[in-house]
Amino acid sequence: MKVADALQDEQTQLMPVPRPFDGYVELLARVSSTSLIHLERNRYSVPTEHANSALSVRVYHDRIVVVAEGSFVASHSRCFERDQIFYDWMHYISLVERKPGGLRNGAPFETLPTSLRQLQTILLRRSGGDSVMAQVLAAVPVHGLEAVLVAVELALETDKPSGEHVLNILARLKSQTPDAHLQTLGEAMALQLAACLPLKLAQEPLANVDRYDDLRNLNHSNIQTR
Repeated sequence: MKVADALQDEQTQLMPVPRPFDGYVELLARVSSTSLIHLERNRYSVPTEHANSALSVRVYHDRIVVVAEGSFVASHSRCFERDQIFYDWMHYISLVERKPGGLRNGAPFETLPTSLRQLQTILLRRSGGDSVMAQVLAAVPVHGLEAVLVAVELALETDKPSGEHVLNILARLKSQTPDAHLQTLGEAMALQLAACLPLKLAQEPLANVDRYDDLRNLNHSNIQTR
């Protein structure tokens, strides 16, 4: 008997596979005023709204997950070295909305994606650039990181990129996809480029004045038949 035949005979007797074992050690950690938790001599960021509170930390073999009131609020790869700090810059967006000056020297924002860092460099040269950059970052929780990166890259292609330009592109992308999120970077860029390009007919219409006479004759014959 072949192995495949034996498996087919035994499948009716097999027990269903249970869900994977969710193995972790749960600890209670106090969040510092700088929105960091201390674990195994390292520090990990959490959203700033949880500063100075106690949160549950689930320690897995390869990652840590921070939970507040039964909901996941942060996740980091677990580090087995010492005295390391791991930031997620998105955890600090609500903070820079209130204090935009934190963008200039804030350690969490050193890990911004390349396009956002380029835009930040340009905006911070201008008066009020901190507040404008904070508005761009505040769009990430609303529109999603991928859509914001698309808008920023398109704005950087212009001579004078601005925060208003980025937000305008995001509004146009959102209006073009009201019922679905942008799936890929290429799709979003294609949508925006299509919106910017003028429409061009594949076949230009021909001027034909005889069509007007044909329509008059057709209308006249219809009246006579009535």
